[in-house]
Amino acid sequence: MTRLLPLLFSSLVYLTLSAAQPNVVLYIADDHGRNDSSVYNSTGDALTPQMQRLASAGLTFDQAFVASPACGPSRSALLSGLMPIRNGAEHNHEKPNLETQTMIRQLKKTGYEVAAFGKVHHNKWIEAVGADHVYPTRNNLEKSVQDYLNTRASKKPLLLIVGDVRTHAPWHEHDTYHDMDLTVPSHWVDTPDTRQTWENYLGEVTEVDTTVGNIDDIARAHFGTDDFLSIYTSDHGHAFPFGKWNLYDWGTQVAFIARWPGVIKPNTRTEAMISWIDIFPTLIDLAGADVPTNIDGRSFASVLRGDSDNHRDLVFTTHSGDGDKNIYPIRAVRDQRFKYIRNTHPDTYHTTHTDIQRRPGHGALFNEWVAAAETDPYARAVVRKYHYRPTVEFYDIIKDPGETTNLVNDPAYAPEVDRLGTALDDWMTRHGDNVRMEREPYALTEAYPGAGPTVEP
Repeated sequence: MTRLLPLLFSSLVYLTLSAAQPNVVLYIADDHGRNDSSVYNSTGDALTPQMQRLASAGLTFDQAFVASPACGPSRSALLSGLMPIRNGAEHNHEKPNLETQTMIRQLKKTGYEVAAFGKVHHNKWIEAVGADHVYPTRNNLEKSVQDYLNTRASKKPLLLIVGDVRTHAPWHEHDTYHDMDLTVPSHWVDTPDTRQTWENYLGEVTEVDTTVGNIDDIARAHFGTDDFLSIYTSDHGHAFPFGKWNLYDWGTQVAFIARWPGVIKPNTRTEAMISWIDIFPTLIDLAGADVPTNIDGRSFASVLRGDSDNHRDLVFTTHSGDGDKNIYPIRAVRDQRFKYIRNTHPDTYHTTHTDIQRRPGHGALFNEWVAAAETDPYARAVVRKYHYRPTVEFYDIIKDPGETTNLVNDPAYAPEVDRLGTALDDWMTRHGDNVRMEREPYALTEAYPGAGPTVEP
């Protein structure tokens, strides 16, 4: 009998936890810009009725951010609750330290079954971190999920992760928006190829939106109720200039919509600032287990439940590089109003896959931008801002949400510049961030490395 007591106690703990543990559907889109949905931009072009349906029944976070605007570092941060500098995936396509990727293992310890579909991480790394079921095929997600749920016999609470890659460049041609007079974002150069590429990307967004609704319906049918936590988010912003691989809000601020009937009040919004490193501890918290104390993330379960409208005072974001096409280390810190960006190598070109490769269906639009810059002062200013950046950028996000006017030399903002600059210094020191590089960036004293010309400094 003495030997049975620990087993009985363990079983009682498990039953107590599982009784309150929600089933969770976590839908992750690849490279979907926050404003590219009707939930965040009601006057914009994006047709996203399923995301709107989710938001109408749940809570929309207006201040959600990723840890890094590149797929690998962002997803490694999700699965570890650690910033890229601490989980080993500081650069894109850099394999994280697997001992840090503990979210799934921790949830399984609390009694969860975990199934992952599509792109949850690069190169099937998800298999190495303990998911019960892994379906890396990225096509026809609805069928894969349906087939799995049709044969699932487990009564454990389920974490279902669905990763959709269709919003990742290059984008296929679509006719969804063919007859619409699209509005090209004002911080771009309005050219024919820009419009066609924007139309193609939005077509992918709407396809993803349809699948979001289908997966939601499939999950509801399987659970026999809509009493489950459903989350929609993206690993970072869209892969247009100033988005992905940049620390402007276009690259780091993402959609985050959560619905949980009976817990989350419907059709609500919050200004609580959260980061992707907070998702892991939040799920652990909701599972009724102790949140690890050795991670950077913090649970925002109280925000989901409507008990608080505050979470973080500051959000830190980092970007270092991605092979030989995207080498420009940047660090940033943001509060509700101000953004401080530090370009650690301002004597080099800011470049990404977009302008270096200039692939059809993605970066070829940059050829038209540079051509327009020969005669159009606005186009020239846009291309110059893209390639040539000062050591520090400082923006008043409330007054200037597009981050167009650098206020770093404005005396009126000097105290705020110093405050956030000091906060970034302290954060980098605590994390041992010495801006490790895989290779040197492209110096302005050398020839521009892109596939086509650009403007002079």
